[in-house]
Parts: sequence; structure tokens; C-alpha cells
Amino acid sequence: MTVEKIVHHVFKGVGRESLAFGIKWISSIIQILGYAATGFGWTPWNLYLFVIGVVGWFAVGVFWNDKAIMLIHSVALASMTVGMISQS
Repeated sequence: MTVEKIVHHVFKGVGRESLAFGIKWISSIIQILGYAATGFGWTPWNLYLFVIGVVGWFAVGVFWNDKAIMLIHSVALASMTVGMISQS
């Protein structure tokens, strides 16, 4: 089962573009909160917020079939994951 099929199953009845629009804005706000958390030194909360935002934007890339968005956010997620594991 693909990510897209899972998301469509969870959000039945919601239009594809409406769903992408909502995820895009929610993910953007969460990433902005991640930047604010970084500014205030709220670690590891900043990383958790960034991970949620990055996963959301990756989902938007899947909806739009935009490989550039999927690439940059998969690299960001991998980098953050490696960094978080190495700090443990």
C-alpha cells in the first residue's frame, strides 16, 4: 500500500487539492513553530516540529507528483533522523 492510498483512505470524501492545500499550510505553520523553537533554544521540540512539517510537505509532494519537493524533504528528513540518532 502506498502513502497516497493510506492518506486517501484516512481522508475519504475530501478533495485531493483541498487536502494538499490543508496539509501544505499546516506543515508550513508547524515548520515556522520549529524555527521559533530553535530561536528560543527549545530542543528537542524544535526537531519534532521540523520532522512533522517535513513529513507533511513530503506528502504534498506526493499529491502533486512533484519530485523536487519529495527529494528535498526526504533528504531533510534523513538528515534530521541521522542527527537525532547520533545525539542519543
